[in-house]
Amino acid sequence: MTPNIDAAIAALSHLDIDTKPASVKSKSRDLFWYSPVLKARLDHLVADFAVSPRTEAEVIEVLKVCYAHDVPVTTRGTGTGNYGQAVPLAGGCILHLNKMDAIREIHPGRAIVEPGCLLKDIDGACKADSGQELRMFSSTWATATIGGFVAGGSGGVGSVHWGALRDVGNIIRLRVVTMEAEPRVLEIAGEDLHRVSHAYGTNGIITEIEIPLAPAYDWVGLFLTFDNFTEALRYSYALAASDGLLLKLVTVFEAPIAHDYFQRVKPHVTPGQVVVALMVAPHAMPGFETFTKAWPNAEVIYRSDRSDWPRDPGLVFEYGWNHTTLRALKVDPSITYLQVGYGTDDPIGLIERVRAKFSPEVLQHIEVTRQGGRIGMGGLSLVKFTTEERLDEIVRIHEEMGAPNFNPHRYTLEEGGRQAVDARQLEFKRDADPKGLLNPGKMIAWDDPDWGYDRMYAWPGIKSAAE
Repeated sequence: MTPNIDAAIAALSHLDIDTKPASVKSKSRDLFWYSPVLKARLDHLVADFAVSPRTEAEVIEVLKVCYAHDVPVTTRGTGTGNYGQAVPLAGGCILHLNKMDAIREIHPGRAIVEPGCLLKDIDGACKADSGQELRMFSSTWATATIGGFVAGGSGGVGSVHWGALRDVGNIIRLRVVTMEAEPRVLEIAGEDLHRVSHAYGTNGIITEIEIPLAPAYDWVGLFLTFDNFTEALRYSYALAASDGLLLKLVTVFEAPIAHDYFQRVKPHVTPGQVVVALMVAPHAMPGFETFTKAWPNAEVIYRSDRSDWPRDPGLVFEYGWNHTTLRALKVDPSITYLQVGYGTDDPIGLIERVRAKFSPEVLQHIEVTRQGGRIGMGGLSLVKFTTEERLDEIVRIHEEMGAPNFNPHRYTLEEGGRQAVDARQLEFKRDADPKGLLNPGKMIAWDDPDWGYDRMYAWPGIKSAAE
């Protein structure tokens, strides 16, 4: 298929359309540059134009016109993803959903919102309306959209209590538009949610989200220090396993992460100290204090509700998840990261074995989560990047040691996950996107179902820098 870009632009000229090279380039990017591997492959890619619909009817119109003219469509929120999800590999149209930002309804335990709503705005509105908040959110809470979180995220702040975003009950319903000659509007719920959540917009455009809520609290953010990494891990595991304590974040930073990369924490720690970051509900603080007294080597150095630091460190969760990587990159541009699963069976033992193998080339940043009702641990490890070959070797050795990687140096769904076809998402793409125009190149199963994952997938249709 040869896209007729000019015809599509002409047909959509009455909408909020952008053809200015500088702004279209900006809208064609996300935070893929966290990965030097992706930066080398995606840095030159840009769409031909962008459209910012304000209603579902306008989304339908854009998809219908682009379908008729064979124009690829890549959906975008605010571009806070890290894997090139929002980068148009084949040019075409950026469907920028930032102006679909209405909070439509708030009810006990749930809210109905448009995909362009910022996570912080949903939290603010729900708290003001009924004292509720989102169960979980990404560390980019201040700038990320709910649509981007559902389409590209997997969990975040709150996962220590609520589990992963795709766990049953963490999304209630999605409204999705297909890309066909006559686009359909589908209500997706139950098991079918797996078809379109975390699919990078490859098989449908989300226009409405019904998301569960929880009671809102003025969470107490804390930093604790330990002199021993293993003790910090054991403390964090035991704390998260204390079912009577309501927590929203439990994060462990191997030394010297906090000292070297957290500028407002640095004056309060030594290079050798391990730091644990926590969010605790106010009513759980007496229990937290009782629990922590049993760990005499744990020292609370910061509490957001009674800070005496001359410079406020800001929101504690903005030190965790992938904000850790961002803070490290600001100090040392050679840093990149991995996403490692340590599981629930013996996460501390596995982390220690990996750490013994790689530290300090790979520094452990651990997020404690709940997985299938059990406490689990995952790593967003900081890596001192040297070469792509060495990075691939580090990933391979992790895998051989039993620590699977959800590779953030790949732009496809399968390579960033379990390196296997999600038959539900592929089946739905065949139904909802028969021409394969939605975010092309991101689903290997669509383009090359026999791919062996023995090397990095390179989509044949990707635009070259010379185009």
